Amino acid sequence: MKILIIEDERLLADSISTLLENKGFETEVAYDGETGKEYAELGIYDLLILDVMMPKMNGYEVAKQVRQKRCTTPILMLTAKSSVEDRIYGLNSGADYYLTKPFDTRELLACINALLRRQGNQVNELTFGNTSLDLETCMLICNGKSIRLSAKEFDVMRFLLQSQNRNLTKEMILARVWGYDSNAVENHVEVYVGFLRKKLQSIGSNICIKAIRNLGYHLEVTDEC
Repeated sequence: MKILIIEDERLLADSISTLLENKGFETEVAYDGETGKEYAELGIYDLLILDVMMPKMNGYEVAKQVRQKRCTTPILMLTAKSSVEDRIYGLNSGADYYLTKPFDTRELLACINALLRRQGNQVNELTFGNTSLDLETCMLICNGKSIRLSAKEFDVMRFLLQSQNRNLTKEMILARVWGYDSNAVENHVEVYVGFLRKKLQSIGSNICIKAIRNLGYHLEVTDEC
């Protein structure tokens, strides 16, 4: 699970990041609204944690613009603004939940888990066509046959299965799987897509990873890969 934290108070942002990474989440942090909006619109995150009062662009506006881009990633809004009107405005801006500061870390974690469950992300298996990916064992399974994926193969395949027929650019896959600070290049994506195609074929899967020039990759169900 990858979570984007958009919060201008660096100490708080870094504290939340450390807390979540200790719980097994991957995190990235943006310290202003404008940068956070750009990251969020990549569509590579499972959850956005969004402060309201920030430089360059406030959280309400970030949520509005992210939703206008048809990004359905759940948004947990954090703020010291606790009036009913503020809560209503935040929810109407596109937030899924509104948590006021100061908050207990147990409540923060409970909210995060609730939002991820609501999105159907906390499941043990992802399925498309006649093929499933077991999230606990990293196994691709089809009609009684199975094959284990390496860590990077698993991350790429999970991202494709979560997106299904939505195109993922190589840049999106690089950011999601290797991270922004990695030295990985687009050829890495091509290589791992090639590995996955061979493994899908070896178990008789009817999933094809289709490449669309200048748009990226998506999954299709077909007998002709």
